[in-house]
Amino acid sequence: MSSENTLLHSGSGILETNRVLKNTYLLLGLTLLFSAATAGFALVTQARPLNIFVLLIGVYGLLFLTQALRNSVWGLVSTFAFTGFMGYTLGPILSYYLTTFSNGSQLIMTALGATGIVFFALSGYVITTRKDFSYMSGFLMGLGIIAMITMIAGFFFQIPALQLLISGLFALFASGVILFQTSAIINGGERNYIMATITLYVSIYNLFISLLQLFGAFAGNRD
Repeated sequence: MSSENTLLHSGSGILETNRVLKNTYLLLGLTLLFSAATAGFALVTQARPLNIFVLLIGVYGLLFLTQALRNSVWGLVSTFAFTGFMGYTLGPILSYYLTTFSNGSQLIMTALGATGIVFFALSGYVITTRKDFSYMSGFLMGLGIIAMITMIAGFFFQIPALQLLISGLFALFASGVILFQTSAIINGGERNYIMATITLYVSIYNLFISLLQLFGAFAGNRD
């Protein structure tokens, strides 16, 4: 009986893991498409960058709301509201690259492609090997704090090398979070696909922005 219970428990655990993984990637794909649509809308309407306070209230307010509603159907609504808002904030950034660099569209597509490659490579590695990356939590926390401190310093010191360091740190941090979050889903550490989706979405967003900044710095041709 003990072995049978163990097998049943193991089987149910695998089914739950597959369910969370499937729902996460489905929701992630839909939110990325919705985010792309709102980014396109902001770009076409020539939306201006949001006021920093509006941006912070929108981002963190919707994040907290999604966290609170994560176990209900309203959590899905909040997830689309958050990712749609984030997509809208991309519009002015994309517009900047398109108008500032003669190869702006190439930079954007290169950053987008590189983001996709990094995400699928890291996620595929974890799913294939089922390796547990939970040990990275402390490292990621420390790296996140360093990245935030460096970013704050970047507001006061407009040094090109410092801006490149910030982009590099956030790209590294985003990549680490993709490994960590995918591992958490695979190994049973994350059972809420809404929160898993939000974490992966933010990582992809940060990775794309960071790579776009790096490509712009090293390969951008200013008009």
